[in-house]
Amino acid sequence: MNGKLWSTRHLDSLPVGALLEVETESGAKLIAFDPLGCAEGESVLVTQGSVAAAYFPNCPVPIDALIIGSIDEVGTSSIGKTKSRESLA
Repeated sequence: MNGKLWSTRHLDSLPVGALLEVETESGAKLIAFDPLGCAEGESVLVTQGSVAAAYFPNCPVPIDALIIGSIDEVGTSSIGKTKSRESLA
């Protein structure tokens, strides 16, 4: 994740959360809605498209990318080796 964006004006249909700039593994950047309160520099899981919008079943929202998790560790093999979050940067 790269950083937070602030907006003094936005659509009323946006739920409580933040819009964050996320950098993908390929280096591409996108804006994702964050209902979790992730910190800057944190590795996150993102879903896009209709799956992201379907997270909010009671109201239609203009969201195309949604942070659905924060990554604590990444397993490198089935024998239990892991890398810490800091080593993923």
